[in-house]
Amino acid sequence: LVVADESFGRRLPFGFLEDIKQRFMGTYKDGFQAAVAYEYNEQFSKVLAERMHFYATDPGADAINRVTGQVLEVKNIMIENIERILERGEKLDLLVDKTEVLQEGALTFRREARRVRQTLWWKSAKLWVVMAVALVALLYFIMGLVCGFTLDDC
Repeated sequence: LVVADESFGRRLPFGFLEDIKQRFMGTYKDGFQAAVAYEYNEQFSKVLAERMHFYATDPGADAINRVTGQVLEVKNIMIENIERILERGEKLDLLVDKTEVLQEGALTFRREARRVRQTLWWKSAKLWVVMAVALVALLYFIMGLVCGFTLDDC
């Protein structure tokens, strides 16, 4: 017989009784049937007191509450993992966006570099043409001084 506060519910007192029964049977096996009343009281009262204290104070005494606590712990861990995965997904999205911006920037850079290269090539070509014309003019001028400007004397 167990007398317990109503806040303990029904599972905990019956769990206590089952635990005491198993401990008593395990300790005294078949010898308890021939025992005189209160023969094991002095020896087993310490076990009773210890188990009463355990069931009254330890939250792990109730297997269902213990399993419920473990389930809540696993649930919290899963929630944290899901949050980490979502954060990682957001970071991947940001990385993809940055990659697209870099690709667009690279394409624009390539286009502008090609345009600048062509512009510089044309400037260089114009400079060579001007230098060639200047060289021909300089040669004509020098030959004109030596041979006359009509170049009849050369």
